[in-house]
Amino acid sequence: MKFILGEKKNMSQVFLEDGSVVPVTSIKTYPSTVVFVRDTDRDGYRAFQLGAGERKEKNVSKPERGHTKKYGTFRVIKEFRLDKGDMPAEGDVLDVKQFSPGDNLIISSVSKGKGFQGVVKRHNFAGGPRSHGQKHSEREPGSIGSTGPQRVFKGTKMAGRMGGNRTTVKNVTVVDVLPEEGCLLVKGAVPGCPGTIVEIKTKS
Repeated sequence: MKFILGEKKNMSQVFLEDGSVVPVTSIKTYPSTVVFVRDTDRDGYRAFQLGAGERKEKNVSKPERGHTKKYGTFRVIKEFRLDKGDMPAEGDVLDVKQFSPGDNLIISSVSKGKGFQGVVKRHNFAGGPRSHGQKHSEREPGSIGSTGPQRVFKGTKMAGRMGGNRTTVKNVTVVDVLPEEGCLLVKGAVPGCPGTIVEIKTKS
C-alpha cells in the first residue's frame, strides 16, 4: 500500500489522449516522514504515524516536540492503520513519486462546514405542497412527533449544524502525477475546502 499526506488546492479539468475531458482535483502533497510505528505486542494493533508540512517549533506543544524530536516539527501528524502488509520503517520519507496514473485511492478529509441548515438542505426533505392555501410551508419539516408517545423520538431528522465532518471517498482514480510540483491530479471531487489536509492511501 502507498500512503501520503497532502493539501487540497483547487479543481480543474484535463484532456485525455482520446480528447475526452475529465474533472480533476489538484492535491499538493508533502514529503511525509514516518515518525512513529505501533506494533501489536505493545499497542494492540499495527499502525504508523506520518508527519508532514512545516511548523515553527514555538507553536508546537512540548509533548508533541518530544514525540517527534528526532525528525523536527510538523504541520500535521496522522496515523494510518495497517493490519497486514509491509510496515514502513521509522524515519522513512514517503513522497508523491510512489504514485502513478491509474492508481485507485481512498481519500479522507474534513468536509466543508455549512453552518445551521434546514431539513430540505440537510436531509433532502421534500418540503410542503406548493398548492393553493399553503403560505409559508414550502421548506418546513412537517410533523415531528406522534400523538401517542407525546414526545419527539431521539434521532429525528431535524434542522441543525451541517458539514465539518470527517469524510472518506473511495475508488478515486489518479489521472496524473506531477513530481516536480509535488501534485496529484485525481478524478472528481475531494471533500473539504482549499487548504484542507487530506489523507491519501491506495486500496491495496
